[in-house]
Amino acid sequence: MPSPFPGMDPYLENPEIFPDLHDSFITYLRAKLQAGLPPPYYAALGRRVWIEAARRSIGPDVNLLRSGALTKSQAQPAGALAIAARPATRPVVVKVFHDEFREPFVEIYVKTEGGRRLVTSIEVLSPSNKTPGDQGRELFLRKQRELLSGKVNLVDIDLLRGGKHATAVPLEQALAACGSFDYHVSVHPFDDVETYYVYPMSFKEPLATIEIPLLPGDAGVLLDLQAVFDRCYDEGPYAREIDYSESQIVPALSADQAAWVKEILRNRRD
Repeated sequence: MPSPFPGMDPYLENPEIFPDLHDSFITYLRAKLQAGLPPPYYAALGRRVWIEAARRSIGPDVNLLRSGALTKSQAQPAGALAIAARPATRPVVVKVFHDEFREPFVEIYVKTEGGRRLVTSIEVLSPSNKTPGDQGRELFLRKQRELLSGKVNLVDIDLLRGGKHATAVPLEQALAACGSFDYHVSVHPFDDVETYYVYPMSFKEPLATIEIPLLPGDAGVLLDLQAVFDRCYDEGPYAREIDYSESQIVPALSADQAAWVKEILRNRRD
């Protein structure tokens, strides 16, 4: 059963659901690209890994102490002045468990005589990329800065309404040129430092078909984001996982958006 929405399904933005969509989207995006890339280009998965303290409360451990008589060597020497020993302060032991996080992304390479050359990096933003202070955001932005200063095309796909702006295109300039949008894609070709191609999207409309840049002189490859999303939905758990009559949309919608969603779902039931 397809998603009830013509484009991005806002119910899938829930932080409990989006990670599954994120990884599936990356996988099927690579497959879609692979079919359209001319040789000697090819698409491969990359993976960013980091460790963070687990986001769950941990109570202190309890130390078990063994009491017993002093040994002969520990006993007070004969004739020594007895001085009351100050007991050692017992620390509270706190164990902080750590989780490993992995974020996949897609990279397009071209074969060369010496091996391979990275041509284009494609990121689908995750909630951690848009959360201030999160290590996933810091690593994402660090990589972004490195790519922007090198000879690599950069494509950022943001399917999340919430969080702090993180795509390479400056938000103020994007809003001034495009107006408001729910989702967007930022494409930055390395051979035109001042240019960003922005695809603004609303969840009231199908996701865009974007052009993925290759090396100068080679035509870009078209990527139908809606087709990628439809495959994710068809092969994913979302139709069974989401109760569209009860589940909450996170982050919340505006009054106008909520009314539109309600109408879409009512028509679906009819």
